[in-house]
Amino acid sequence: MNRRRRLPLSLRRRAVPWEGQRPTWREARPGVIAGALKRARARPSGNWFVVGASRALRGDGKLARTVAGQEVVVWRGPGGRLVGGPGVCPHLGAPLADSPVRCGTLVCHWHGLALDGGPYAGWAPLPVHDDGVLVWVRLDEAGGEEPLDTPVVPRRPARPGALDAVYTAVGVCEPEDVVANRLDPWHGAWFHPYSFVDLTVVDAPGDRAGAADDGLDALTVDVSFKVAGRLVVPVRAVFFAPEPRTVVMHITEGEGAGSVVETHATPLGADGAGRPRTAVIEAVVAASHRPGFAAARRIAPLLRPLLRATAGRLWRDDLAYAERRWQLRSTGRFPG
Repeated sequence: MNRRRRLPLSLRRRAVPWEGQRPTWREARPGVIAGALKRARARPSGNWFVVGASRALRGDGKLARTVAGQEVVVWRGPGGRLVGGPGVCPHLGAPLADSPVRCGTLVCHWHGLALDGGPYAGWAPLPVHDDGVLVWVRLDEAGGEEPLDTPVVPRRPARPGALDAVYTAVGVCEPEDVVANRLDPWHGAWFHPYSFVDLTVVDAPGDRAGAADDGLDALTVDVSFKVAGRLVVPVRAVFFAPEPRTVVMHITEGEGAGSVVETHATPLGADGAGRPRTAVIEAVVAASHRPGFAAARRIAPLLRPLLRATAGRLWRDDLAYAERRWQLRSTGRFPG
């Protein structure tokens, strides 16, 4: 498949209506998806969970989130070093999520207990990591695995030449439901016809002899992104789950080759009805060999909201998929 084009756009010459496209339900075998999910869940995470975007920690910014039922807060301490720990004040339990950061010190808004990220007054820091796009926290008790010094960060384009944006949404489901959604690319052109057409999964675990058992879990997809009318951008993308709560899509051929979309599923805790809540934190790290991409990076603040809006439209549907999957699983009605 020749993806080296002078222009990224292509004209669909044999466009078919939504109902006329080739059905994919026979190829989207439940056993293949379940097997890939099972092997993803068996890979080590080192107890690391994504909290949010690195960009949120500029200046006196902070990230506060409940992760696996534990309140955590992350900010930049004195000298700009990344620090973080429990989001409950050890004095009388104030929510540190509501407390401001002043010159690298988080000051409790109830009684003024000041924290610079070091152990103090019963407050103890947690391991945190900034990979340049996302911020992670390590929760060993919640993860229950052998801890790793750093999280499993997917391969990305070099940051000086890339454009990144982070989108976050929350759904009533568990991380495995989000991961299962991403390990089912067969639904793309059916469920998201406003974005994808001409989708074909050209390689998947289980399609090759022994592939379901030998760890070769990459899903390779040919798909075209819709632009307008019959104008599309064809690419080849590869999906892989490097750890239990992450699925990465690498664009390997076509426009934006080298770009990645990372979908991270962070468990939050139960809602008031006792249902699990999961944050989808998706990082788009885009790259391109085209000269105009350098100009696009210069207007990154204007482009990031567009990238987030695109992700938001897709996740409006995909969270419905994940939530439906959890609902059926939790009531013993999930097929198979």
